[in-house]
Amino acid sequence: MQQARAPQTQPFGPEAFAPTGQTVLRWLGMAGFLISSRGTTLMVDPLLGDFDMPLLVDLPLDAASVPHLDAVLVTHSDNDHYSVPTCRALAPVTDVFHSTRYVDTLFRGEGFPSVGHAIGDRFRVGGVEVEVTPADHAWQNESPGAADRVFLPEDCCGFWLETPDGSVWAPGDSRLIAEHHLTRPAPDALLFDFSDSEWHFGLDGAVAMANAYPGTPLLLHHWGCVDAPDFPPFNADPADLLDRVVNPGRIVVLAPGEPWTLHRLPA
Repeated sequence: MQQARAPQTQPFGPEAFAPTGQTVLRWLGMAGFLISSRGTTLMVDPLLGDFDMPLLVDLPLDAASVPHLDAVLVTHSDNDHYSVPTCRALAPVTDVFHSTRYVDTLFRGEGFPSVGHAIGDRFRVGGVEVEVTPADHAWQNESPGAADRVFLPEDCCGFWLETPDGSVWAPGDSRLIAEHHLTRPAPDALLFDFSDSEWHFGLDGAVAMANAYPGTPLLLHHWGCVDAPDFPPFNADPADLLDRVVNPGRIVVLAPGEPWTLHRLPA
């Protein structure tokens, strides 16, 4: 079985961290993003190497090339989101790591400077205001032997970021929570996981979420990077969205490393 593959990687280096008068997002591959907003730099779920499955793409950035991060935000403890090797490499140049209270215990075990949050908490990273949003991704509880603890709903999260140039929603890995995921104000960009997995939104849930915000650009991620044709969380295909998403021209198929500039939606 073949699977869709992300476009050819566009490598970048320290120049992407220089202050500018705008907010620029770069997909890091996998579920990760770099967000550079008018001098504030942060990463969401970065994985920059040492993954335990074969990759289909080159990653666009070496952790050793990162000059400074104001923060790293991690949505949950799965190793394609909380990459311990990546975070260890980034820790010397990162001011603070943010996640749920559970993931914060893992951060502190590594000696990272960190803060753990409850769902609904708000905090500031430089010029960016961040809200911790709910997620439903406690898959370990239904997978015997996957963990030595019971996972709680609040152990995973998403992040809503308010930048000077608009809002970015990184909902994290989650099953659809209709009363939350379909009812927020429209974000100016949605980091969009559309994999057809029972512990993610699923294709139907992802389409419902996309169509709840019919003007929002959909920045595709969590697809086209891992050689796993029989594993739904990694083998989504953008072609499956084209005849189901309202205004399909807003589907943004980025190459890893490709810059995308954030703008507010028209009023």
